[in-house]
Amino acid sequence: MLKRYRESLIAKMILSGGVTLILCVFLWTGFNVYYFKNNVVSNVMSDIEMVSDTIMLALHYAMMLDNEEDIKENINNIAKQEEIENIRVYNKQGRIVFSNIPAEIGTVIGQQTPACRACHQYAPPPPALPLSKRTRMIESDGRQLMAIMTPIANSEGCSPGPCHVHSGDEQVLGLLDVTVNMDAKNALIRMFERANMGISVVVFAATFLALFAFTYRFIFRPIKRLITATRGISGGTDYTDIDIEQVDEIGTLGQAFNMMGRRVSDKHRELLEQREEYRNLFDNVPCLVSVVDTDYRVIRHNSAYERHFGTPGGKRCWQVNKGRLEKCEVCPVDRTFQDGKAHMSEESGMSKDGHTIHWIVYTSPVRDENGRVVAAMEMMVDITHRRELESKLAASEHRYHAIFDSIPNAVFVLDRKTLEILNCNESSQEMYGWGQLEMRGRSFMDFFRHDEAGDWEEAVRSQSEIELCTHVDKSGRPFFVFLSISPARFEGRDTLIVTCTDVTRKIEMERQLIQASKMTTLGEMSTGVAHELNQPLTILQAISNLLTHRAENGTEISPEIMREMAEGISTHVDRAAKIIEHMREFGRKSDLRTMPVQVNEVLERGFEFFSQQLQIHNIRVDWELEEGLPLIMADSNRLEQVVINLLLNARDAIEDRWKDEKSNEDKRILLQSFSTPERVVFRICDTGAGIPPAIRERLFEPFFTTKIVGKGTGLGLSISYGIVTDYGGKIKADSWEQGGACFEISFPRAECEL
Repeated sequence: MLKRYRESLIAKMILSGGVTLILCVFLWTGFNVYYFKNNVVSNVMSDIEMVSDTIMLALHYAMMLDNEEDIKENINNIAKQEEIENIRVYNKQGRIVFSNIPAEIGTVIGQQTPACRACHQYAPPPPALPLSKRTRMIESDGRQLMAIMTPIANSEGCSPGPCHVHSGDEQVLGLLDVTVNMDAKNALIRMFERANMGISVVVFAATFLALFAFTYRFIFRPIKRLITATRGISGGTDYTDIDIEQVDEIGTLGQAFNMMGRRVSDKHRELLEQREEYRNLFDNVPCLVSVVDTDYRVIRHNSAYERHFGTPGGKRCWQVNKGRLEKCEVCPVDRTFQDGKAHMSEESGMSKDGHTIHWIVYTSPVRDENGRVVAAMEMMVDITHRRELESKLAASEHRYHAIFDSIPNAVFVLDRKTLEILNCNESSQEMYGWGQLEMRGRSFMDFFRHDEAGDWEEAVRSQSEIELCTHVDKSGRPFFVFLSISPARFEGRDTLIVTCTDVTRKIEMERQLIQASKMTTLGEMSTGVAHELNQPLTILQAISNLLTHRAENGTEISPEIMREMAEGISTHVDRAAKIIEHMREFGRKSDLRTMPVQVNEVLERGFEFFSQQLQIHNIRVDWELEEGLPLIMADSNRLEQVVINLLLNARDAIEDRWKDEKSNEDKRILLQSFSTPERVVFRICDTGAGIPPAIRERLFEPFFTTKIVGKGTGLGLSISYGIVTDYGGKIKADSWEQGGACFEISFPRAECEL
């Protein structure tokens, strides 16, 4: 059973889950019972204490009058309640002076009894003790009782006085002892325990059965099918798809296993075909091939060998190949047996027809599963026709093309000067649509868009990586690639090995995310855009009203006024059209055309689009742009999205910090650009609340935001980070010396200049 448990996944899951479940259920039940029991006992104690206080209040007046009959009557009446067992009043000497049990009256109890020891263990006895110290549990005739001693304190009216004998120094005049029967409460506790145990058993059984059924249905049975299918594959049978109708991870595993099983089955079939093909090759290869054992006997040979030397018939190799009676003095087979390495030698022999032939023999060791040399293979090539050289060259080319063509990405060998394609692998055919022969001799720059090829030519020659660029296939379909470039020597020429990875799917997903962010940004900017459009529309309405008024009155309009109004209409229509065109360009999906970009123009366009938002919030913008800033290689539309995202964050940060301040002097944003010998940098800084150091590491993570729920998606900075890195840029956030946050973005300088 232990072996079956160790080998059974479902047993491990059910046992571990069942043990954990039963422990949790018992812990939960124990906690409930323990808490309920303590709560019941605590409530009983509180009830007894309340009863004791009630009795004290009821007896107070009778005690003041020293009316023993009223005291007895009150005690007897109160003791008639169902759960009250007895009520006693002790004097200071421990004598029972009043009780609902007449036989007890006058009885004296010692100070060492449980009822008295609670107070008399202290010297002197304290006038008051906590309830828990005054409470005791009593077992009597199989019943459980709870008793509480309550001190009768000396109060005003008890001393001094004409009727009372107690002095003012006395603090405790006696004790009130109330005993209550706990049978009903214990029965309630036992009923609660049984109910909890019953519920626990039901919960455990139901959960365990559900766990077992779920595990068996959705895990064990599919796994059993997978095991059966695996054994079928290992047995070499044709693979039959597993039917797992689940859409969870097991279903995905089943689909992946079906795919793997089909591929393994296909590979197995291919291996059988290849084995048969290799057997045919061995048998039909034009070279003379034989296998010689350690006793130098020919144990296997091909057809060409038999045609030259006849059937070996168990003879030794020197007898068959050369007609000798003893072993050759220089024998490559012998050297292979000695050192386990391949050897070559030039030899001569006689064919079965008696003709002298010359060949170059190659020997290589044949090893068993333990790596020991058990035979040697001989391959003899007629040097007249240079078969051995052709075979060696063919093997080398086959090995090179096998490695080259097995690379899943498109690989090109380019002339470093002209960028002419010297060679390409099979994957390039699938990616670009041209055949290998069609691509050889073409310029690698033909794969770029015509208007971008000149921008990328120098980068291909000088850079080791190009993060993102656009290529087109034979049909003209554009797609996005990542280029890895390495210099090399090929056939005596300086070349570049270029590996192209298709990243179109990744970029398309990013574009969809960026487009969603643009739409969100446009929605947030709707107020500013409406205000921007309202101004030219208001002026056009005024001109329209003027023309209508003049027309109704029949008043002639001078040509100068008409020209001014026409120019005003044209100017404000152009202004409104420009705003709408800017919104349309910003909102459209970028086609990711990488070209030289002037960062200052991107900053100015982003600010122009966002300026009304800043004016509405009374935020001042300071400009520090370097003139003649070098160009970078990027997409201006995507960079404008980065600028607007950062301006939007700066606006929100400033508003959050200064929302309770009346002054607007410190509400400002800095737009700065400058260059270094290698990079172009721009900064967007604000006087907002700043960025705490603890969250800077997570700032560019997707969906991470410090804004309140409903105000931010957490995608703006993540999208900006992706756009910047796509063009080899870097983005970082830091504190600004003027207060607030500062985002710095840098890009490598473009090789070309406009």
